[in-house]
Amino acid sequence: MNAPFGPVAIVTGSAKGIGLSVATELAARGYRVVISDINGDDAEVATKGLEGAIAIPCDVRDETQVRALVDATVAHHGRLDLMVPNAGIGLVAPILETDLAAWRQVTAVNLDGVFLALRWAAPAILASGGGSIVNIASVSGTTGTPLIASYAAAKAAVINLTKTAAMELRPHGIRVNAVLPGFIGTDLVTDAAPDFERHLGLPSGGFGEVIEAKQGRFGVPDDVARAVAFLADPDQTWVTGSAFTLDGGLTAALV
Repeated sequence: MNAPFGPVAIVTGSAKGIGLSVATELAARGYRVVISDINGDDAEVATKGLEGAIAIPCDVRDETQVRALVDATVAHHGRLDLMVPNAGIGLVAPILETDLAAWRQVTAVNLDGVFLALRWAAPAILASGGGSIVNIASVSGTTGTPLIASYAAAKAAVINLTKTAAMELRPHGIRVNAVLPGFIGTDLVTDAAPDFERHLGLPSGGFGEVIEAKQGRFGVPDDVARAVAFLADPDQTWVTGSAFTLDGGLTAALV
């Protein structure tokens, strides 16, 4: 076990994209960050340049692996102060073209993975004297969102899970909040753009134009990272159960 020299955070799905930006922001603020990803090699690469960071591979759909992730973190660092369940996948398809296997694949990562991270991180955070859990949800969990029903339904459940867990864990000194990003310019979104354009009858590049018109610009991962850091800040002692919308105004107007 290493000598303590800062709070400890686990970020799942953090080998790239939003997760890596969150891990980088937290490391800059003095956290000892655990980079966790289903791809262990990518996770190891992502630790480079992040002081105190280590990599622990984990498939968030597997309870045994999630529990082992938390146990390994505590064994290495002696504590856990913050869990950020970020791992997520997407699927662009109409409901009538979505089979049950595909539905379950998305919800297993985006909902079950959050539940398992919360379920096993909370006792470790409690044993460390309290701390924070910041879930990554989505504004799609607050509105009807055509073509991403499985993703949106999972994120809606994450928002409710956040609020429920916040009330259950408040007496134990654990704050639980969620960030609800709009469209962030990660691979998850840009890779899905052609599918959106095909289903919506948009020309090539049309999806990006729609998003920029609705929310001003694509978000960047650092936007989310800064919001996570704010919600995780120990000084925010009265911030719990919140669903922090971060979408450039996307959901603020009908047109």
